[in-house]
Amino acid sequence: MQLKYVGPKPIISHKGIDFDKNKEDKFVYINIAVQLIKALDHDYFEDKAYTYNTDSAELNEEEIFHHLKRYCPDIESIMDKKNHDIEEETNEYLKRADANKVLNDENRQTLKSNIEIMHDYIVQRSINKSVYYASIEALANLVKEDHLDYIITPMYNKFAHVLHSVQGVLAKQKTPIDTDMEVYKEDGQLLVKLNVTSNLQ
Repeated sequence: MQLKYVGPKPIISHKGIDFDKNKEDKFVYINIAVQLIKALDHDYFEDKAYTYNTDSAELNEEEIFHHLKRYCPDIESIMDKKNHDIEEETNEYLKRADANKVLNDENRQTLKSNIEIMHDYIVQRSINKSVYYASIEALANLVKEDHLDYIITPMYNKFAHVLHSVQGVLAKQKTPIDTDMEVYKEDGQLLVKLNVTSNLQ
């Protein structure tokens, strides 16, 4: 198993295979999550702000995996479990396609073939998604454990998406951590800020 980009969510039917461009592969956000983890993983001193160069080169798949293993020691078991789960799910899709009484034999066979064609694609997307959420958990843990007051990033879609995911994880803590996000302009640059408004843990 490995990490790699595959593409948007497939829409599979007996008529063919299409893709939902609005449901991007979570792989595209993993690099940002790992870069933010790296940026936040250090000692903090009161009343000091820290900056990180977001223009640094993107990490390749091996580098991402290497860093994730440091922050998510169980990443391989997470990937293994997701692989097992999605295999079972795919088998269920095939069983339902085979039992479909609305389709004739030819269309039923076409549907099954399309599912089989997309098997590896579906598995990889699912693994990428589980790894993304593992990286978000690690990022949220850093915010919580280091009692960070805020994170500011450029207002790019990928950064905003990652911060929004962190916001969701923090809200679901045993003792929820309240946050809000704001977009503002500074020195001609559009920025997004995740404010931690309560972090009592």
